[in-house]
Amino acid sequence: MRPAAAGRDDHRVVTMRERTAELHAIQALAESGPGERATAAQHAKGKLTARERIALFFDEGTFNEVEGLRRHRATGFGLEDKKPHTDGVVIGWGKVHGRTVFTYAHDFRIFGGALGEAHAEKIHKLMDLAEAAGAPVVGLCDGAGARIQEGVTALAGYGGIFQRNVRNSGVIPQISVILGPCAGGAAYSPALTDFVFMVRGTSQMFITGPDVVQAVTGEAVSMEHLGGADSHAASSGVAAFAYDDEESCLEDVRHLLSLLPSNNRELAPAGDLDDPVDRRNESLLDLVPAQPNRSYDMRDLIEEIADHGDYFEVHSQWAQNIVCALARLGGQVVGIVANQPACLAGVLDIHASEKAARFVQFCDSFSIPLVTLIDVPGFLPGVDQEHNGIIRHGAKLLYAYCNATVPRISLVVRKAYGGAYIVMDSRSIGADIALAWPSNEIAVMGAEGAANVIFRREINASEDPEETRRQKIKEYQTELMHPYYAAERGLVDDVIDPADTRARLISTLDMLRTKYAEQPSRKHGNLPL
Repeated sequence: MRPAAAGRDDHRVVTMRERTAELHAIQALAESGPGERATAAQHAKGKLTARERIALFFDEGTFNEVEGLRRHRATGFGLEDKKPHTDGVVIGWGKVHGRTVFTYAHDFRIFGGALGEAHAEKIHKLMDLAEAAGAPVVGLCDGAGARIQEGVTALAGYGGIFQRNVRNSGVIPQISVILGPCAGGAAYSPALTDFVFMVRGTSQMFITGPDVVQAVTGEAVSMEHLGGADSHAASSGVAAFAYDDEESCLEDVRHLLSLLPSNNRELAPAGDLDDPVDRRNESLLDLVPAQPNRSYDMRDLIEEIADHGDYFEVHSQWAQNIVCALARLGGQVVGIVANQPACLAGVLDIHASEKAARFVQFCDSFSIPLVTLIDVPGFLPGVDQEHNGIIRHGAKLLYAYCNATVPRISLVVRKAYGGAYIVMDSRSIGADIALAWPSNEIAVMGAEGAANVIFRREINASEDPEETRRQKIKEYQTELMHPYYAAERGLVDDVIDPADTRARLISTLDMLRTKYAEQPSRKHGNLPL
């Protein structure tokens, strides 16, 4: 027997219109949530509601909700009397720039967005649908962690999310947008996704909160300093992007998705071809100083060669001595990795190696070609770097490049010294095409250091050591550091006019479009720690 609606005569035939009106009333109740008071409290914190975020994120009128009427089945601690629809998370799919994207959005107004059994099962279903459809997943995170009243079943729910994060890694893009608290075990799901976005003042991520930190260590720290957007964007590297408001944050999530393929079986969407592929870059002749110890901003070079000067930098606040960005060249999306002489002279250190390695791995996972712009004086020397593992962290970048099968082009802009040159996708580790500007200095080390090592005895025995040192430096530069030394030995494919950089990169990418590289049969490699 079907249940009769409240107040309805059981002997009267119920029409379809009445049933449909009842459905709309229930749906309206579910969509309105816990009421105006809870909504006002959310707004007072400077935060939008889950449905307001969804409306901003998706193309207008395209969102399709799933399990909007779901309720939990838990009992005890008063839960049996509180069974709101959605159980604190809104899930579904819609269009972003006309392409399908899946999302789950925590509703902080319901149980503080805390995850219980039903809540977790909804997210599991959403992630499984995204995997089956081959479309990105975007998590709009604003939750207070596990629902304590449901005990271990809530923790098991997180396990199911983590398992799916890992299974879909490199299969579909996964993006986490932190729009409120994300603490304890909940923080590990964003850490497993490809990109993390945060908003200043309202987003916090940490494993243990300020109270626990103070109780254990005696250190007093605010939530913002411990786990705020700028802390994770500039210090920990957990957040790839940080914003002042939710609107600009969500708009950039949409922009990032426009640069990514829907899954690892597709290519990133092509852009317009209205920026001439043969556009010359005359300004580059004056941008990069020929003197190796003078600074410049590598982002100016990227802006000059990219279609319409547009590029989307990742981790712009963290490890600023290396630049990682997505851009289009001739309409094709590429990943650009570049040393940044404007910060620490562009040296490679622990953080720069980790940042670039993860970006290279991401691009390779989703068939995004790699363009590497090299101006590197070496690895950062120092006791701290050595004791904190520059060897194993630097090896991560080396591993990522060697393991990458996408088209790979490297361009030596100026300095390329020592092991750091090899690690930055040199020809010797598998770059398909290696180019260089006539300002290149490819060597084991700088001329001064090399002369001091090779000619140490002659310099010390000389009547005029300084003059002898100058002569030996010039001799080393002439013999081993002239711009054509590597080209003469086949380690650089061509030395090019800087003004032709854009055209040469685009033509090379076009040639490599059908590249196929077969890997040896293995379960997986063993990535350096």
